[in-house]
Amino acid sequence: MARTPRPLAHRGRAVCLIAVAALGSAFSTAALAQGAWPNKPIALIVPNPPGGSNDVFARAMGKHLGDALGQPVVVDNRAGATGTIGAASVARAPADGYTLLFVSSTFTTNAAVQPNTQFDPDKAFTPIAMVAKGPLILTVTNSLPVKTAQDLIALAKAQPGKLNYVSSGIGSINHFATHQYAQAAGIQMTHVPYKGMGPAINDLIGNQVQVLIASGPSIMPQVRAGKVRALGITSAEPSAVAPGIPPLAKNGAPGYNMELWWGVLAPAGTPAAVVTKLNAEINKALAKPEMKELLLREGAEAAPQSAPAFAAQFHQEIRQWAKVAKDADIRAE
Repeated sequence: MARTPRPLAHRGRAVCLIAVAALGSAFSTAALAQGAWPNKPIALIVPNPPGGSNDVFARAMGKHLGDALGQPVVVDNRAGATGTIGAASVARAPADGYTLLFVSSTFTTNAAVQPNTQFDPDKAFTPIAMVAKGPLILTVTNSLPVKTAQDLIALAKAQPGKLNYVSSGIGSINHFATHQYAQAAGIQMTHVPYKGMGPAINDLIGNQVQVLIASGPSIMPQVRAGKVRALGITSAEPSAVAPGIPPLAKNGAPGYNMELWWGVLAPAGTPAAVVTKLNAEINKALAKPEMKELLLREGAEAAPQSAPAFAAQFHQEIRQWAKVAKDADIRAE
């Protein structure tokens, strides 16, 4: 005897119940996975050698995160190829919250002049949190007859292209910062790229070059020692990093505003719950007096942000510097 077909309405309800059950199971699995994070050590990759500001900040933040999350955060320095070796290793890592990348804003300028990396810098990462920010500082050799940024602009306009400005390399953050400053001030200077900040500073002190825009950690010791003269800072407002040094935007370079920042990235696709948790813990660390003091000693100020706000700035800068590099024909060596 033939079986009576089940009414379509009943079959539809059965299919819906099965789908709901499966969906509920998926949500439960995801919730359990997120709830268990972290259940093993976290790697924090620093794509720079030990000893610099990236390394110092990463180790301080790693210690706090390890204490807060109940799992070790292991800082791993993977230097080389202007940071792309360490960054590539994170771009390839599973997006599970167990591999993070600590970078500064040099990541975004390097990306503008290194188009052949193993990853797309604009798509390969999930920005987690900004940690700190600070201005760069415009300095000149002591033998240059200028006392203010206005004096420097007047001298540069009287002798177009005669002043040499130095950077730590083509496409470096100080290269872009000085290029943008010259445009804002309406002056022409000649770029002399070096391989590293150390030799650049030595030649500034020795009067082999005349102008350098550099980060607080790298140049403020020489300013304090009287070996070079500071004329202004690149941020739009005064900064505790360089007290008493006026913003360049208010001294002949209207609209000029540029700050170095440090932050944490993760592989693209990292779960939102992990991003939210990491952002919250990093911001808690930045509220601690001892963290603020450490950052200030190294030439930066705590800069807590939401993950979406940091992501918006990160992606905007990637595209901004790519356009600047194209328009100015700035290419990697």
